[in-house]
Amino acid sequence: MVDRLANSEANTRRINIVENCFGAAGQPLTIPGRVLIGEGVLTKLCRKKPKARQFFLFNDILVYGNIVIQKKKYNKQHIIPLENVTIDSIKDEGDLRNGWLIKTPTKSFAVYAATATEKSEWMNHINKCVTDILSKSGKTPSNEHAAVWVPDSEATVCMRCQRAKFTPVNRRHHCRKCGFVVCGPCSEKRFLLPSQSSKPVRICDFCYDLLSTGDMATCQPTRSDSYSQSLKSPLNDVSDDDDDDDSSD
Repeated sequence: MVDRLANSEANTRRINIVENCFGAAGQPLTIPGRVLIGEGVLTKLCRKKPKARQFFLFNDILVYGNIVIQKKKYNKQHIIPLENVTIDSIKDEGDLRNGWLIKTPTKSFAVYAATATEKSEWMNHINKCVTDILSKSGKTPSNEHAAVWVPDSEATVCMRCQRAKFTPVNRRHHCRKCGFVVCGPCSEKRFLLPSQSSKPVRICDFCYDLLSTGDMATCQPTRSDSYSQSLKSPLNDVSDDDDDDDSSD
């Protein structure tokens, strides 16, 4: 089915519409063999609060961006190669329902659909696309993934020292290895994580000690280790900054 659609005029027209919605700031999306599988609005758990994002699933990439004008204009385009993606379902808790994790070596985050049916359809289509592209390339699924950041609102004190309280002066920072919200003194060190950056990135002292001794696996968080804490985040107890979780610290 995908192969038949690859060179169809309808598919080319749909992809061109997506490109036009992102404008000149977006990357070109039309390449031979690429098919737009589906699209929709998902709630992405960002650093500051959950926010609506427009997602587009192609047979080889996942694209998302901020909604400026629904179905007309989007910005801050992100492109994720599907060959690097793994997904995990998230249990419903409170106001956060119908969610799953999108995990890649460079970035991982949670998204939520409006209904259980929509969640199932998204996950099934993503898994099918990932399976197909890995089968064609002969590559194996990625075993490495970046930590899911704990939202700012979940930490009033440093998650490592448990003493430093966060204020407008004493800022929150995120460890790039475990995803915890930590204070400045607990995250003064940098370490090179090649899958995330070509330069050394901020990590907490706990992860730095483990990485320095080569114990990489111990400080790689499990889903319950860092992410489950974010499930308790109230949807309205956060600042209204225009995110994104791609911000520096």
